[in-house]
Amino acid sequence: MKKPRVIVADTDWNYILSIQNRFITMFADRIQLEIITEKIYFDELFSSPQHVDILLVSDRLYNASLKKHDIRKLLILAEKYEVGQTDELDIHKLYKYTNIQEIFREIVGKCREILYTEENKNKTTQIILVTSAVGGTGKTSVALGLCRCLERNYKHTLYVNAERLHTFQWFMENQEPLRDARVYARMANPTQNIYYDIKDIIRKEEFSYLPPFKASLMSLAIPYQIFGDLVKSVCRTKEYDYIIIDTDCTFDAEKARLMDLADKVIFLTEQAEHAAQATNSYVMNMNRSSSEKYLFVCNKFRKEEKNALLFSNLMLKFAVSEYIEYIFSQEQLRYGLPFQTLGLQRLMFLIT
Repeated sequence: MKKPRVIVADTDWNYILSIQNRFITMFADRIQLEIITEKIYFDELFSSPQHVDILLVSDRLYNASLKKHDIRKLLILAEKYEVGQTDELDIHKLYKYTNIQEIFREIVGKCREILYTEENKNKTTQIILVTSAVGGTGKTSVALGLCRCLERNYKHTLYVNAERLHTFQWFMENQEPLRDARVYARMANPTQNIYYDIKDIIRKEEFSYLPPFKASLMSLAIPYQIFGDLVKSVCRTKEYDYIIIDTDCTFDAEKARLMDLADKVIFLTEQAEHAAQATNSYVMNMNRSSSEKYLFVCNKFRKEEKNALLFSNLMLKFAVSEYIEYIFSQEQLRYGLPFQTLGLQRLMFLIT
């Protein structure tokens, strides 16, 4: 199969070198990469018809005549901060002086269907469910932090809060709840393609997420099964690499069905005695025929305090796979655990 043709054009060699290195590291054997740093050569090349799968070009080299060529994705590196899509659907502007990791993540995200052609053929969306036996363990912080880690590793991620009353909006920049009555009506009586029915309301803040509901499920007459129906509908589209489901502590038939649907279940606990005991009781009522599916994680870990997960009289029915250190900053917690948290990064690698 012919490799996608990728052209990166900018007269600033020092700048273009970092992007070149990223492409080589990630896609060396899967793309045909061309680097252009001379304006004369660039103009000469595009003086004749060209087919390019991805063209990443400085706004100093860009001109309207490029639209006459067969270019599947055109991304313009803008000198001034003016990020966003232009009037042309396949032309996007990226702020040139964004952090290189951030700008490359944008490039990969916008060109995913081209760069991952082979993978997309057999791609399956992985469902990760985050839960716990008691409240206050930091499920939402970990779930949101995990979404950010995955996105920064070029994994297209959707966050779904599957609690019966949404309060996660405190963690988001846009805290406005979903108000469209038509969307709630569709959720109350979902079709098999419910994702397509409500896709236009999905928001993006680094990762994609289902907006918070304005009231509880019961008040909105929406059945809890909407979350399972939505996730299955999303999976059929293959638009996302991962779906992170953030759930409450309830253990009932609906919750069990969501856990069965998940590829991995991250079970959060704390090192305190009461949390370890509650987790133990919860586990004893679970069907864990597939032990590899469940990852037990100690959140808010403080090494200087007693760890009941290691030293207690409890006969624990589970083993902790990872520890996530305690974060004391409310500002950090508000936007999910920081990407640099080692425990969270290690957890990401356990599920990928």
